[in-house]
Amino acid sequence: MIADEMRERLAGLSPLRLEIIDESEGHRGHGGWREGGQTHFRIRMASAQFAGLSPVARHRLVHRALGDIMPRIHALALELAES
Repeated sequence: MIADEMRERLAGLSPLRLEIIDESEGHRGHGGWREGGQTHFRIRMASAQFAGLSPVARHRLVHRALGDIMPRIHALALELAES
């Protein structure tokens, strides 16, 4: 599952809190939706590695960590905090 892959990769950012939510069902019939879900995600995460980083820099760090997972999903909402 994509959420499991995300969790493994984000572990490298030493999250203090990590929540990965598959919101795909709420987008049924919308662009990018596929049967079986795994298309629309929300990540709520806190990590000391975000300290001093702008919101854009935090997003870039997460996108780099997820790497080749990104093209496989349609939408990703990020809620990132430093603690």
